[in-house]
Amino acid sequence: MPGQESDNLNTGNILSDEVNESSKPDIHYYYVDEAGDPTLFKAKSKSKGKVIVGENGCSRFFILGKLDIRTPEKLAHALNDLRQKLLNDPYLATVASMLPENKKTALMFHAKDDIPEVRREVFKLLLAYDLHFHAVIRDKKVIAQKVLEHNIVSSSYRYQPNHLYDSCIPILFENRLHKHDAYRIVFARRGSSDRTEAFQAGLEQAKTKVRQKWGIESSAPIEVIASDPKRIACLQAVDYFLWALQRCFERQEHRYLDFIWEKVSLIIDRDDTRAKGTGEYYTKKRPIKLGFRT
Repeated sequence: MPGQESDNLNTGNILSDEVNESSKPDIHYYYVDEAGDPTLFKAKSKSKGKVIVGENGCSRFFILGKLDIRTPEKLAHALNDLRQKLLNDPYLATVASMLPENKKTALMFHAKDDIPEVRREVFKLLLAYDLHFHAVIRDKKVIAQKVLEHNIVSSSYRYQPNHLYDSCIPILFENRLHKHDAYRIVFARRGSSDRTEAFQAGLEQAKTKVRQKWGIESSAPIEVIASDPKRIACLQAVDYFLWALQRCFERQEHRYLDFIWEKVSLIIDRDDTRAKGTGEYYTKKRPIKLGFRT
């Protein structure tokens, strides 16, 4: 059932981070965000329809990730406390991203905007908590080629960027929705439209696949909430994992992801089908190696 966020939330003070431990059932918490963008084609001008994947301003990969957080309220408080500590650090006092008027680290952690000294502290904090990261990666060059081939068969078909996001949801949540009494899933809001129902539909697809494949039926209630990282501190945590994974895939910079690899449960590189038709599966015991896509 779709959930609604409260209007009186403070930064990092959460509908989902604060929990009454004495009365709650076994609620499992997932925090979901994306990296890259689902755009494949140029939208305007004479070049409309041109594939722009990998060009300046358009990522090669689209990633949807979730962070399984066992104690979200504790992590949220720790992130907020760390941010306040760093804002009060005289060594960082004149850094542009730390100034309130620039509305960056002063408001929330965001790996793309945070300076290296801040990133290191956030990564170190994340390693101290019980976290499990999962992600699905799509190669947009492969997706674009499939769209072009489909257009030959069906000229009326028009690719919608939301389709790529939506297609990742059932992959990301397969086998993740039947082991607990209830689930609360907070996903980062995208744009101005309400995408809660579409997200819920993706979860139902994941449940259907598990039922058909394994005969497992789940009646656990699922609360789906759209919010943003300024309000939900735990979304800032999943952003950091996604940033590290994106740097690995887009720039072949492994050190950030290597540093937090012990918190990685599963990364699915869906479109790297050179060895297997279902893609490559990376786990804690099977890390991503240098040159993995060459």
